Amino acid sequence: MPETPSPRAGLTTRTAVLGLVFCALVLSAALPLREYLSQRGQIAAAQAKQEQQRARVKQLEEQLRQLRDPAFIKAEARTRLHFVLPGETPYVLITPRATPLPSGAAALTGRAAVGPEAPWYSQLLDSVRAADTVPRPAAKR
Repeated sequence: MPETPSPRAGLTTRTAVLGLVFCALVLSAALPLREYLSQRGQIAAAQAKQEQQRARVKQLEEQLRQLRDPAFIKAEARTRLHFVLPGETPYVLITPRATPLPSGAAALTGRAAVGPEAPWYSQLLDSVRAADTVPRPAAKR
C-alpha cells in the first residue's frame, strides 16, 4: 500500500508560503504609507503657514489703509514728530529720569564699581587676589 503524505506537511508549506506573501505585501505597502503620512504632515504645515501669511497680508493692508488716510498721517506727525499747525504754540515737557549708570560709567564718575556692577575684568582680578591671599589663623586667648 502506498504511503500518503500527511495532511500536516502540506498545510505547513502552504502556511509558510502564505506568510511570506503576506509579509511581502506588508513590506511593499509600508513605504508608500509612510510617504503618504509624511506628505499629509507637510501639507498641514504648509496650510498653517499659508494661513499665517494671509493674516499678515490682512494686517499690512489695514496698515496701508491707515497710511493713506490724511487724518491718520496728521495725527502721527503731531504725536511722533511734534509738528504743529501755524499759529499753535508747541509745548514739550521733559521730565528728569533717574537712569542707572552703565557698567563702564562708574570709572568716569570717579567712584569705583563694586560687586556685580563692576566690569568683568575687575571681578576676575578681585577673585584672583582673593584666592592668592592666605587666611590668618585666629588669635589665641
